[in-house]
Amino acid sequence: QVQLVESGGGLVQPGGSLRLSCAASGSISSIYDMRWYRQAPGKQRELVAAISSGGITSYTDSVKGRFPISRDNAKNTVYLEMNSLKPEDTAVYYCNADIMSSSFLRDYWGQGTQVTVSS
Repeated sequence: QVQLVESGGGLVQPGGSLRLSCAASGSISSIYDMRWYRQAPGKQRELVAAISSGGITSYTDSVKGRFPISRDNAKNTVYLEMNSLKPEDTAVYYCNADIMSSSFLRDYWGQGTQVTVSS
């Protein structure tokens, strides 16, 4: 069994910061790409940021320069540092990762964490 558990969401004022964490646990052989998605009410889920096992990163245009993604491979954890937050960043944020477990490679999802940006 593999689990992804997110933490760090909450309510923040515009211009503020939050740090999301997502820890993978269970029977894990390897973790490859790790990603953060978000889904706002009434909208489709969108890919926010991704990081490869080697540390190569990519971002959707709306968060470039504001949301650096990083990972700690020793802790099987990915982070999303959210800075200069805007009301339009309000969404449920989901962690997603490609994980090899028991010789099977598949992607796993976390349960989601709510981020609300409001004054």
